[in-house]
Amino acid sequence: MITPLDFLFDLFNPSLAFLPRALAAVTLASLVTGVVGCHVMMRGMVFIGDAVAHSVFPGLAVAFVIGGNLVFGGLIAGVITAVLVAIFSQNQKLREDSVIGIFFAGSFALGIVIISLAPGYSGSIQDFLFGSIVGVSRGDIAQAAAMSAGILLLLWLFHRQLVTVSLDRESARALGLPVLWLDILLYVLVTVSVVISLQTLGNVLVLALIVVPASASRLTCRRLGTMMLFSPVFGVLCSTAGLYFSWAFNLPTGGTIVLTMVAAFVLVWVFTWMRSRVKLRLRAS
Repeated sequence: MITPLDFLFDLFNPSLAFLPRALAAVTLASLVTGVVGCHVMMRGMVFIGDAVAHSVFPGLAVAFVIGGNLVFGGLIAGVITAVLVAIFSQNQKLREDSVIGIFFAGSFALGIVIISLAPGYSGSIQDFLFGSIVGVSRGDIAQAAAMSAGILLLLWLFHRQLVTVSLDRESARALGLPVLWLDILLYVLVTVSVVISLQTLGNVLVLALIVVPASASRLTCRRLGTMMLFSPVFGVLCSTAGLYFSWAFNLPTGGTIVLTMVAAFVLVWVFTWMRSRVKLRLRAS
């Protein structure tokens, strides 16, 4: 068995150069999705992560067929779909999750049709469905770092406006906030966050990075600012531990990271439940 110390040495082993790149990739993805996930949790739209992960598939398919960059292909498709969803969601007769389901299911179906027309499509696109730590290059890390910095900067600049829209859309409109453009901004940021996570964690499991850390922070934190600090830290720690377990026991990276997060979430839930029981007993006495 590979010990944590062995894992640390492997990170500095020149012949295992993909391992520190994988760690950098999951760290960047966890930082961004941890913060974005808090906004998603406030909006009550946890379905969005899974839906966006499916919406990028047509872009991946087209990029694969023409031999283009899969990351940018997925990003373009996801952003277009996100903008359409934000526009159609302004109709108050339609629930936001209904619009999300319609557009993102259609996007995934389009991707399946496109990719099925290309012979020999199993290779690199499979990495985006299930994740691959070996496939992470220096260029991927540079792209992810640039996109992560952009996301965090925009979330910081528009934090107050995004929170206002999430808490009360009608009040936000009354205050003169551009609700449509703020919706588009949030959808696009979620999309970019998903794209950052795809190559390491995979399309199938990326929802966990958005939902699990934010849910754990919701259990333990009372203030939104604290949540947005706790959530990315939780995600980074769990992703690092999951990467170690994956490397030590030769397990699939994406699945192992998600299982580690879920196990940590269960521990947080048990801790908060026990803490609340103790408080009730102290009050009763």
